[in-house]
Amino acid sequence: MTIRVGVVGAGGRMGAAVCAAVSADPDLDLVAAVDPHAVGQAAAPAAAGVIVSGELRSLAEAGAAVVVDFTVAAAARTTLPWLAMHGIHAVVGTTGFDATDLERFKQMFSGSNCIIASNFAISAVLMMRFAELAAPWFESAEIIELHHDAKVDAPSGTAMATAERMAAASGEWAHDPTENEVFGGARGGSGPGGLRIHSVRMRGMVAHQEVILGTQGQTLTIRQDSYDRASYMPGVVLACKQVAAHPGLTLGLDSILGV
Repeated sequence: MTIRVGVVGAGGRMGAAVCAAVSADPDLDLVAAVDPHAVGQAAAPAAAGVIVSGELRSLAEAGAAVVVDFTVAAAARTTLPWLAMHGIHAVVGTTGFDATDLERFKQMFSGSNCIIASNFAISAVLMMRFAELAAPWFESAEIIELHHDAKVDAPSGTAMATAERMAAASGEWAHDPTENEVFGGARGGSGPGGLRIHSVRMRGMVAHQEVILGTQGQTLTIRQDSYDRASYMPGVVLACKQVAAHPGLTLGLDSILGV
């Protein structure tokens, strides 16, 4: 039996990639697509026969059991409560939620489930896990995240999640000796645990991150690169298949991957 899937944000590049990935998987069935900026267009691929709607109600009308949301936080704050109210599972790649948002979603998703991940690339999930494991063994660390020039938020959700996990794994980091920044911000931003995060926005890139850790006489660099949006699709497809088995709100793909 196939899982009926809807996609919110279907008119964007990421949404189109999700539609195509869902349509290509024999265990999933693309039944609805929503995007107020692409109403009336055929969802990719056109062979799926799904026309983009501007109304969330089309998801319920099509009988979607799971809805994938890759939009922006402001829109998702409306979409996710609606999905919870209608008992529809959610797979969310949108970033920018704060602690209040997450607590709200946790309370709402009781009759259906929600997976929110800052990054659906399996290599990125492993990168964050490796950085978390390494943190207690090093005295200093910095994160450099690099993204395409259309990304409007900084730092990325992946960089923030990485810093939070590293800070939770080790509370002992060397003091930053910098006393004079010739240009303000040259040392990046101070993230969780005081870890420095540097954001690069550059044409030609997609999504990349380095975690550099150092201690006496040695450094360790952990780097992950996504060269195409297709890198996220195996994780999205896996989450669509597994969300029903993970009650309530799940943050990240770690538990799904067993890492």
